Amino acid sequence: MKKKILIIGGTGFIGYHLAYRCIKLNWNVVSVSTKKPVKKRLLKRIKYKICDISIKKNLSNIAKYKYDYVVNLGGYVDHINKTKTYRTHFLGAKNLFNVFKNKKLKSFIQIGSSMEYGTIGSPHRESLKGNPKGVYANSKFLASRFLLNCYNKYNFPVTVIRFYQLFGPNQDTNRFIPILINASLNKKEFITSSGIQSRDFLYVDDAIDAIIKSIKSKDSKGKIFNIGAGIPVKLKKIIAIVKQQLKHCYPIYGKIKLRKDEPMILYPNVNLAKKVLKWKNKTTLKSGINKTIIYYKNFLKK
Repeated sequence: MKKKILIIGGTGFIGYHLAYRCIKLNWNVVSVSTKKPVKKRLLKRIKYKICDISIKKNLSNIAKYKYDYVVNLGGYVDHINKTKTYRTHFLGAKNLFNVFKNKKLKSFIQIGSSMEYGTIGSPHRESLKGNPKGVYANSKFLASRFLLNCYNKYNFPVTVIRFYQLFGPNQDTNRFIPILINASLNKKEFITSSGIQSRDFLYVDDAIDAIIKSIKSKDSKGKIFNIGAGIPVKLKKIIAIVKQQLKHCYPIYGKIKLRKDEPMILYPNVNLAKKVLKWKNKTTLKSGINKTIIYYKNFLKK
Protein backbone atom coordinates (compact mmCIF):
# COMPACT_ATOMS: atom_id res chain seq x y z
CA MET A 1 0.00 0.00 0.00
CA LYS A 2 1.21 3.50 -0.84
CA LYS A 3 1.88 5.79 2.10
CA LYS A 4 -0.52 8.70 2.36
CA ILE A 5 0.59 12.09 3.60
CA LEU A 6 -1.42 15.21 4.42
CA ILE A 7 0.55 18.44 4.04
CA ILE A 8 -0.99 21.45 5.76
CA GLY A 9 0.31 24.43 3.83
CA GLY A 10 1.25 22.32 0.83
CA THR A 11 1.09 25.28 -1.56
CA GLY A 12 3.81 27.28 0.21
CA PHE A 13 7.55 27.25 -0.41
CA ILE A 14 8.44 24.35 1.90
CA GLY A 15 5.14 22.59 1.24
CA TYR A 16 5.73 22.61 -2.50
CA HIS A 17 9.17 21.03 -2.15
CA LEU A 18 7.89 18.47 0.36
CA ALA A 19 4.99 17.51 -1.92
CA TYR A 20 7.38 17.15 -4.86
CA ARG A 21 9.66 14.86 -2.84
CA CYS A 22 6.72 12.75 -1.66
CA ILE A 23 5.61 12.24 -5.26
CA LYS A 24 9.12 10.99 -6.02
CA LEU A 25 8.71 8.55 -3.13
CA ASN A 26 5.47 7.37 -4.76
CA TRP A 27 3.33 8.49 -1.83
CA ASN A 28 -0.25 9.70 -2.14
CA VAL A 29 -0.23 13.41 -1.32
CA VAL A 30 -3.07 15.65 -0.15
CA SER A 31 -2.42 19.36 0.30
CA VAL A 32 -4.54 21.63 2.49
CA SER A 33 -4.30 25.41 2.28
CA THR A 34 -6.54 28.46 2.32
CA LYS A 35 -5.87 29.20 -1.35
CA LYS A 36 -5.21 27.31 -4.56
CA PRO A 37 -1.54 27.00 -5.53
CA VAL A 38 -0.04 29.62 -7.81
CA LYS A 39 0.87 28.29 -11.24
CA LYS A 40 4.59 27.83 -10.52
CA ARG A 41 3.76 25.62 -7.52
CA LEU A 42 1.04 23.52 -9.10
CA LEU A 43 2.00 19.85 -9.14
CA LYS A 44 0.36 16.91 -10.83
CA ARG A 45 -0.76 13.92 -8.75
CA ILE A 46 -1.55 16.19 -5.79
CA LYS A 47 -5.06 16.50 -4.37
CA TYR A 48 -5.51 20.14 -3.41
CA LYS A 49 -8.12 20.99 -0.79
CA ILE A 50 -9.13 24.40 0.53
CA CYS A 51 -9.52 24.63 4.30
CA ASP A 52 -8.82 27.03 7.17
CA ILE A 53 -7.39 24.88 9.97
CA SER A 54 -8.21 27.52 12.58
CA ILE A 55 -11.89 26.53 12.19
CA LYS A 56 -12.24 23.00 13.55
CA LYS A 57 -15.47 22.09 11.78
CA ASN A 58 -13.77 22.74 8.42
CA LEU A 59 -11.44 19.83 9.09
CA SER A 60 -14.14 17.16 9.33
CA ASN A 61 -14.07 16.32 5.61
CA ILE A 62 -10.27 16.26 5.59
CA ALA A 63 -9.95 14.07 8.69
CA LYS A 64 -12.39 11.37 7.57
CA TYR A 65 -9.69 9.87 5.34
CA LYS A 66 -6.87 7.72 6.65
CA TYR A 67 -3.36 9.19 6.55
CA ASP A 68 -0.05 7.73 7.59
CA TYR A 69 1.59 11.09 8.10
CA VAL A 70 0.57 14.71 8.69
CA VAL A 71 2.99 17.63 8.32
CA ASN A 72 1.80 20.99 9.62
CA LEU A 73 3.37 23.84 7.65
CA GLY A 74 0.22 25.92 7.94
CA GLY A 75 -0.28 29.35 9.42
CA TYR A 76 -0.81 32.97 8.51
CA VAL A 77 2.43 34.45 7.17
CA ASP A 78 1.54 38.14 7.44
CA HIS A 79 2.18 38.68 11.15
CA ILE A 80 0.55 42.13 11.18
CA ASN A 81 -2.84 40.51 11.82
CA LYS A 82 -2.21 39.28 15.36
CA THR A 83 -5.55 37.53 15.85
CA LYS A 84 -5.27 35.58 12.62
CA THR A 85 -1.63 34.71 13.33
CA TYR A 86 -2.55 33.32 16.76
CA ARG A 87 -5.56 31.40 15.45
CA THR A 88 -3.83 29.73 12.51
CA HIS A 89 -0.62 28.80 14.31
CA PHE A 90 -1.83 27.87 17.79
CA LEU A 91 -5.52 27.06 17.47
CA GLY A 92 -4.82 25.42 14.11
CA ALA A 93 -2.36 23.04 15.76
CA LYS A 94 -4.85 22.26 18.54
CA ASN A 95 -7.58 21.56 15.99
CA LEU A 96 -5.32 19.22 14.05
CA PHE A 97 -4.56 17.27 17.22
CA ASN A 98 -8.23 16.99 18.11
CA VAL A 99 -9.26 15.62 14.71
CA PHE A 100 -6.30 13.24 14.35
CA LYS A 101 -5.71 12.08 17.94
CA ASN A 102 -7.59 8.80 17.39
CA LYS A 103 -6.63 8.26 13.75
CA LYS A 104 -3.58 6.08 14.47
CA LEU A 105 -1.12 8.34 12.69
CA LYS A 106 2.41 7.05 12.34
CA SER A 107 3.87 10.55 12.47
CA PHE A 108 2.78 14.16 12.96
CA ILE A 109 5.41 16.77 12.11
CA GLN A 110 4.90 20.23 13.56
CA ILE A 111 6.99 22.89 11.85
CA GLY A 112 7.96 25.36 14.53
CA SER A 113 10.30 28.33 14.28
CA SER A 114 13.75 29.40 15.41
CA MET A 115 11.97 32.48 16.76
CA GLU A 116 10.61 30.34 19.60
CA TYR A 117 14.00 30.84 21.31
CA GLY A 118 13.50 34.60 21.28
CA THR A 119 16.33 36.60 22.81
CA ILE A 120 18.32 33.59 24.02
CA GLY A 121 21.88 33.69 22.69
CA SER A 122 23.15 31.38 19.94
CA PRO A 123 23.89 28.61 19.35
CA HIS A 124 20.40 27.46 20.26
CA ARG A 125 19.97 24.03 21.84
CA GLU A 126 16.66 22.19 21.97
CA SER A 127 16.90 21.90 25.76
CA LEU A 128 16.46 25.67 26.14
CA LYS A 129 13.01 26.69 27.41
CA GLY A 130 12.60 29.50 24.91
CA ASN A 131 11.76 33.16 25.32
CA PRO A 132 9.52 34.06 22.36
CA LYS A 133 8.78 37.68 21.52
CA GLY A 134 5.80 38.75 19.42
CA VAL A 135 2.58 37.00 18.50
CA TYR A 136 4.04 34.78 15.77
CA ALA A 137 6.89 33.41 17.88
CA ASN A 138 4.64 32.99 20.91
CA SER A 139 1.93 31.21 18.90
CA LYS A 140 4.51 28.80 17.49
CA PHE A 141 5.91 28.23 20.98
CA LEU A 142 2.46 27.54 22.45
CA ALA A 143 1.70 25.11 19.62
CA SER A 144 4.96 23.23 20.20
CA ARG A 145 4.38 23.03 23.94
CA PHE A 146 0.77 21.89 23.51
CA LEU A 147 1.65 19.12 21.03
CA LEU A 148 4.57 17.86 23.10
CA ASN A 149 2.23 17.65 26.10
CA CYS A 150 -0.09 15.58 23.90
CA TYR A 151 2.80 13.23 23.24
CA ASN A 152 3.40 12.83 26.96
CA LYS A 153 -0.29 12.38 27.85
CA TYR A 154 -1.65 10.49 24.86
CA ASN A 155 1.44 9.22 23.04
CA PHE A 156 0.53 11.43 20.09
CA PRO A 157 3.37 10.83 17.57
CA VAL A 158 4.54 14.42 17.20
CA THR A 159 7.96 15.73 16.23
CA VAL A 160 8.73 19.47 16.28
CA ILE A 161 11.15 20.84 13.70
CA ARG A 162 12.54 24.35 14.06
CA PHE A 163 14.00 25.64 10.82
CA TYR A 164 16.30 28.61 10.51
CA GLN A 165 16.83 30.55 7.25
CA LEU A 166 15.75 28.34 4.35
CA PHE A 167 16.29 29.27 0.72
CA GLY A 168 16.07 27.75 -2.74
CA PRO A 169 14.06 27.67 -5.96
CA ASN A 170 10.45 28.81 -5.92
CA GLN A 171 10.74 30.82 -2.73
CA ASP A 172 8.61 33.93 -2.36
CA THR A 173 10.47 36.94 -3.71
CA ASN A 174 10.12 38.93 -0.48
CA ARG A 175 12.98 37.02 1.19
CA PHE A 176 16.61 38.11 1.46
CA ILE A 177 18.26 35.79 -1.07
CA PRO A 178 15.53 35.99 -3.77
CA ILE A 179 15.44 39.80 -3.42
CA LEU A 180 19.22 39.94 -3.82
CA ILE A 181 19.30 37.57 -6.81
CA ASN A 182 16.41 39.24 -8.61
CA ALA A 183 17.90 42.70 -8.09
CA SER A 184 21.18 41.47 -9.57
CA LEU A 185 19.51 39.76 -12.53
CA ASN A 186 17.56 42.94 -13.25
CA LYS A 187 20.71 45.08 -12.85
CA LYS A 188 19.17 47.06 -10.00
CA GLU A 189 20.64 48.36 -6.77
CA PHE A 190 20.12 46.20 -3.70
CA ILE A 191 19.29 48.26 -0.63
CA THR A 192 20.38 46.51 2.55
CA SER A 193 21.57 46.94 6.12
CA SER A 194 25.22 46.96 7.12
CA GLY A 195 25.24 43.23 6.40
CA ILE A 196 27.36 42.41 9.43
CA GLN A 197 24.68 40.36 11.18
CA SER A 198 25.10 36.58 10.91
CA ARG A 199 22.39 34.05 10.11
CA ASP A 200 22.13 30.33 9.41
CA PHE A 201 21.20 29.50 5.79
CA LEU A 202 20.02 26.05 4.70
CA TYR A 203 19.13 24.88 1.19
CA VAL A 204 15.55 23.69 0.98
CA ASP A 205 16.36 20.15 -0.23
CA ASP A 206 18.27 19.54 2.99
CA ALA A 207 15.28 20.79 4.97
CA ILE A 208 13.03 18.30 3.17
CA ASP A 209 15.52 15.53 3.97
CA ALA A 210 15.09 16.39 7.65
CA ILE A 211 11.29 16.19 7.43
CA ILE A 212 11.39 12.81 5.69
CA LYS A 213 13.90 11.43 8.20
CA SER A 214 11.74 12.71 11.08
CA ILE A 215 8.68 11.03 9.59
CA LYS A 216 10.45 7.70 9.29
CA SER A 217 12.30 7.78 12.62
CA LYS A 218 10.74 6.02 15.61
CA ASP A 219 13.14 7.87 17.90
CA SER A 220 12.04 11.33 16.74
CA LYS A 221 8.66 11.28 18.48
CA GLY A 222 8.23 13.68 21.39
CA LYS A 223 11.37 15.62 20.48
CA ILE A 224 12.32 19.03 19.12
CA PHE A 225 14.97 19.26 16.40
CA ASN A 226 16.84 22.35 15.28
CA ILE A 227 17.42 22.10 11.55
CA GLY A 228 19.97 24.37 9.94
CA ALA A 229 23.52 24.37 8.65
CA GLY A 230 24.78 25.04 12.17
CA ILE A 231 27.16 27.71 10.88
CA PRO A 232 26.52 31.47 11.16
CA VAL A 233 27.20 33.39 7.94
CA LYS A 234 27.33 37.17 7.60
CA LEU A 235 24.86 38.64 5.13
CA LYS A 236 27.82 40.36 3.45
CA LYS A 237 29.20 36.93 2.58
CA ILE A 238 25.92 35.93 0.92
CA ILE A 239 26.06 39.10 -1.15
CA ALA A 240 29.69 38.37 -2.08
CA ILE A 241 28.80 34.86 -3.29
CA VAL A 242 26.01 36.23 -5.49
CA LYS A 243 28.36 38.92 -6.78
CA GLN A 244 30.84 36.23 -7.84
CA GLN A 245 28.18 34.55 -9.97
CA LEU A 246 26.39 37.60 -11.35
CA LYS A 247 28.19 40.59 -12.84
CA HIS A 248 25.54 43.11 -11.92
CA CYS A 249 25.30 43.10 -8.15
CA TYR A 250 25.06 46.55 -6.60
CA PRO A 251 24.54 46.41 -2.83
CA ILE A 252 23.91 49.73 -1.08
CA TYR A 253 24.89 49.11 2.52
CA GLY A 254 23.46 50.92 5.53
CA LYS A 255 20.20 52.07 3.93
CA ILE A 256 18.14 49.77 6.16
CA LYS A 257 18.57 50.25 9.90
CA LEU A 258 18.95 47.27 12.19
CA ARG A 259 16.08 46.70 14.62
CA LYS A 260 16.84 47.58 18.24
CA ASP A 261 16.20 44.00 19.30
CA GLU A 262 17.81 42.36 16.25
CA PRO A 263 20.31 39.64 17.23
CA MET A 264 23.67 39.99 15.52
CA ILE A 265 24.28 36.24 15.52
CA LEU A 266 21.51 33.66 15.12
CA TYR A 267 22.18 29.98 14.50
CA PRO A 268 21.39 26.53 15.96
CA ASN A 269 23.24 23.64 17.46
CA VAL A 270 22.20 20.71 15.24
CA ASN A 271 23.93 17.84 17.05
CA LEU A 272 20.65 16.25 18.15
CA ALA A 273 19.41 15.96 14.56
CA LYS A 274 22.73 14.45 13.53
CA LYS A 275 22.60 11.92 16.37
CA VAL A 276 18.95 10.88 16.36
CA LEU A 277 17.86 11.46 12.76
CA LYS A 278 21.25 10.71 11.18
CA TRP A 279 20.71 13.95 9.29
CA LYS A 280 23.16 16.58 8.14
CA ASN A 281 23.06 19.14 5.38
CA LYS A 282 24.55 17.97 2.09
CA THR A 283 24.35 21.14 0.03
CA THR A 284 27.10 23.73 0.43
CA LEU A 285 26.10 27.37 0.67
CA LYS A 286 27.71 28.21 -2.69
CA SER A 287 26.09 25.24 -4.42
CA GLY A 288 22.66 26.09 -3.03
CA ILE A 289 22.95 29.73 -4.09
CA ASN A 290 24.10 28.68 -7.58
CA LYS A 291 21.08 26.38 -7.94
CA THR A 292 18.81 29.19 -6.79
CA ILE A 293 20.36 31.65 -9.26
CA ILE A 294 19.80 29.17 -12.12
CA TYR A 295 16.16 28.82 -11.14
CA TYR A 296 15.52 32.57 -11.12
CA LYS A 297 17.39 33.01 -14.40
CA ASN A 298 15.11 30.46 -16.04
CA PHE A 299 12.03 31.92 -14.33
CA LEU A 300 12.74 35.40 -15.75
CA LYS A 301 12.95 33.93 -19.25
CA LYS A 302 9.39 32.57 -19.08
